[in-house]
Amino acid sequence: MTAMSRLRSLSSALLSFGLLLGGQSLPALPVAGATPEPGAGQTPSPAPPAAAARPQYWGSCSQFLTDTSDVPTAQCTTVSVPVDYANPGGAQAKLAVIKVPATGRRIGSLFVNPGGPGASAVDMVASMASDLEGTDIARDFDLVGFDPRGVGHSTPQLRCRTDAEFDAFRRDPMVDYSPAGVAHIEGLYRQLAQQCVDRVGTAFLTNAGTASGARDMDVVRQALGDDQINYLGYSYGTELGTAYLEAFGGRVRSMVLDGAIHPTVDPVEENVNQMAGFQTAFNDYAADCARSAACPLGTDPAQFVNRYHALVDPLVTKPGRTKDPRGLSYADATTGTINALYTPQHWKYLTGGLLGLARGTDAGDLLALADDYENRDKNGHYGNDQDAFNAVRCVDAPTPKDSATWVSADQRIRQAAPFLSYGQFTGNAPRDLCALWPVPATSRPHAAAPVAPGKAVVVSTTHDPATPYQAGVNLARQLGAPLITYDGTQHTAVFNGDQCVDTAVIRYFEAGTLPRASLQCRS
Repeated sequence: MTAMSRLRSLSSALLSFGLLLGGQSLPALPVAGATPEPGAGQTPSPAPPAAAARPQYWGSCSQFLTDTSDVPTAQCTTVSVPVDYANPGGAQAKLAVIKVPATGRRIGSLFVNPGGPGASAVDMVASMASDLEGTDIARDFDLVGFDPRGVGHSTPQLRCRTDAEFDAFRRDPMVDYSPAGVAHIEGLYRQLAQQCVDRVGTAFLTNAGTASGARDMDVVRQALGDDQINYLGYSYGTELGTAYLEAFGGRVRSMVLDGAIHPTVDPVEENVNQMAGFQTAFNDYAADCARSAACPLGTDPAQFVNRYHALVDPLVTKPGRTKDPRGLSYADATTGTINALYTPQHWKYLTGGLLGLARGTDAGDLLALADDYENRDKNGHYGNDQDAFNAVRCVDAPTPKDSATWVSADQRIRQAAPFLSYGQFTGNAPRDLCALWPVPATSRPHAAAPVAPGKAVVVSTTHDPATPYQAGVNLARQLGAPLITYDGTQHTAVFNGDQCVDTAVIRYFEAGTLPRASLQCRS
């Protein structure tokens, strides 16, 4: 069985999005998706220290970006925030911020968060800005991205593992659910948690959550000199946006939340729901693959899951062949599959990797997908988004510590997502990493408070694997916000090439025009 901690944020070099505006398709727009965890932030106090929001010096973005040629007008800075808002004079974190100024009449700043938690908004905005060039959004809004504390280019960086330690973690299949096997898996989780303590410290870990992130965003707003912000949040970015609405709703002009986190669901239920979503996406992929006689899963829907296991399960004892000397581990095969299920644009890579396994040739496409998901570059260096992902989710909601809860969850997940279920139910299961985390949760799931009309719009995709559709329905209902439904199999929809979705979102950002009730957009 794949444990919840296997699911990571997506920072995909293969994934591309395209905005449709006025019938004109723009170049590909990379957007980091996410595999998020539940738990809206607690209501933070609405008054960060004024000194932290002093006007900033905006300079070159070369301090964060290796190539700024695509965003020549971009300006960057750092904004200091207290690690602990209860001790504003204590240790400080520096948030990396990018701003691409509006080219025409300026309505305001459009903050963008790509999700994760752990994905870099600075990198996303740098990619996004060049693709939005010439559009109404680029003309009327400063595009703004800030890397939350510990994330991306912000310092100190929340990094728990060396590259070698991360590689070793990925090589372990973690599928032995005997008592000894469960003890081994939990030992690996304890080791990872201790690495975080040793290299980051408990004070930073305690304050790494969304509650702090919402306050940080308001400090950035003040540094920009804006009375209100506009905001586009994907996946986990919907959780951050919801927390900001709750604490600073009067400082929001407009907000679009795409790929919603269910605000009231606990980590166990969220995991079960998410696994069911990935099973739906797997079924959609397999049905599409079966249109070809060469499909590695065959053409019989009743055998798709069995065929997948026949290809992947042997990797537990022997890695698959790849040109890369690492080979393809079982964990990387399932991680690569999960990555591919975020969007049909990845399905061809999943097919290529599975064909490599079936033929005993090169399953490198699956390894590339796994590397992409884990943010490992061609030189073997990892970004820190996965460590940040764990640190945020583990303090954003209380995680059950008793083993019985996780045994029950394992049984439910095997039923919800059989394609990810290794072996048979044993009556044993490891607790999640967050059950062993060294600091307590600082937030807990709770219903989102209703917002004033026009403050927010929610977008949800019918077969979104990572943030299932119903979560968006429920968030929209709790906020009292309009819901845009996108009919498709992918994670998030805004600026993903669908004219129906994009037109409604742009009209809302530009003029505050709300989409009609229950707007449904079909792929």
